[in-house]
Amino acid sequence: MHDAVDASAVLDRATIDAPHPFYRALRERGPIHRVGATGVHLVVRWDAIEEALGREADFSANLTGVLIRAPGGEPAVFELPSTGATDVIATADEPAHGVHRGLLQPHLRDALVAALEPRLRTWARDAIDAFVARGGGDFAADVAELVPARTVVALLDLAESDVANVRRWAMMGGDMLAGDVDAARMATLGAETAKMAAFLGERLERARAELERAERERGDARAPASLAHVLARGARDGTVDATHAVGIALVLFGAAGESTASLVGNAARLLAEQPALAARLRAEPALVPRFVEEVVRLEPPFKGHYRAVRRACTLAGAALAPGDRLFLAWASANRDAAVVEAPDELRLDRRFPKRHMGFGRGSHFCIGAHLARLEGRVVVEELLARTSDVALDPARPPAYTHSMFVRRHDRLPLVVRAAAD
Repeated sequence: MHDAVDASAVLDRATIDAPHPFYRALRERGPIHRVGATGVHLVVRWDAIEEALGREADFSANLTGVLIRAPGGEPAVFELPSTGATDVIATADEPAHGVHRGLLQPHLRDALVAALEPRLRTWARDAIDAFVARGGGDFAADVAELVPARTVVALLDLAESDVANVRRWAMMGGDMLAGDVDAARMATLGAETAKMAAFLGERLERARAELERAERERGDARAPASLAHVLARGARDGTVDATHAVGIALVLFGAAGESTASLVGNAARLLAEQPALAARLRAEPALVPRFVEEVVRLEPPFKGHYRAVRRACTLAGAALAPGDRLFLAWASANRDAAVVEAPDELRLDRRFPKRHMGFGRGSHFCIGAHLARLEGRVVVEELLARTSDVALDPARPPAYTHSMFVRRHDRLPLVVRAAAD
């Protein structure tokens, strides 16, 4: 069945704040739904998304256009120019995708990411100790955004003074795909992206000079010290060109910054809303990794990703035309009762806790998933260890950023009580 969804409902504030009833209704009607006359199709069932992911010949990962709000308020498509800086990692097709992934993956292996844990724990403790000393505050700003920003700074070997800019740019990363964005805002975002690209281009040039100085002075052929050095060496050696290297660094801002901030904030909110769950995790901290998986399943940091239709074809019985776009709704698939038992419940005893699409699926599975899981686990462990009670602030309600793409809190006011000494 390929029916049309009320286009205005897709970007409605109520839908974005509470997307799960909307997606549930769509799943009950069919696997794929047209968004008015935009040429965008929401793919909402697990099996249809999995099929689309296996058909790169029909569906390109290149980001060619996104939904925005037209001047009249209705959804429209903002066409994006094809540039080397945009078709990287998650938005690249083969063979480029494999090249980009192969460049980074050895440096995001389990052992190398685990080596970051001591620093992550220090950053989390510092932020949470200050938060608890105040009796709470905006967890999104004070903790959830800050720890991932410091992680990005460490991954790219940036200066401590860069944390503020990294944090701002990282949290801006998903705005271009938010949907509730007009053409003027898209122009502003484009200008900010250009500033980010220039900043990262300069950093990669410095990294290249650092590599060459080390090789010249010490004959040092060891592995690069940071992902900035990995990308600089890849560009120098011709594995990728300089534009792609900068584009990959840009992706890291959102992938390692905004998505992890989303995960950490969503975890804290669930703990605040379910005090019995928080008490159980304090008593059984070994369950925290399972909790993190359920957070990612129930509230994926990114609600979905786009695919561009390459040629006339069908998907789940729906006729598609070249130039159409699919929005693969991870947030919907993760609650598909055909695949997940009791999909709306948070369960810590699932037989296959990692069977979800919260980090994507298939060849484009999130390359930084292990790091995101580590950050989520560490922050949750430290928050639970340093508090005896976490609750929503009754005077200040939480609010999600208005985005059909990212599930991140704009604000998350919490009231906390320190753990007994």
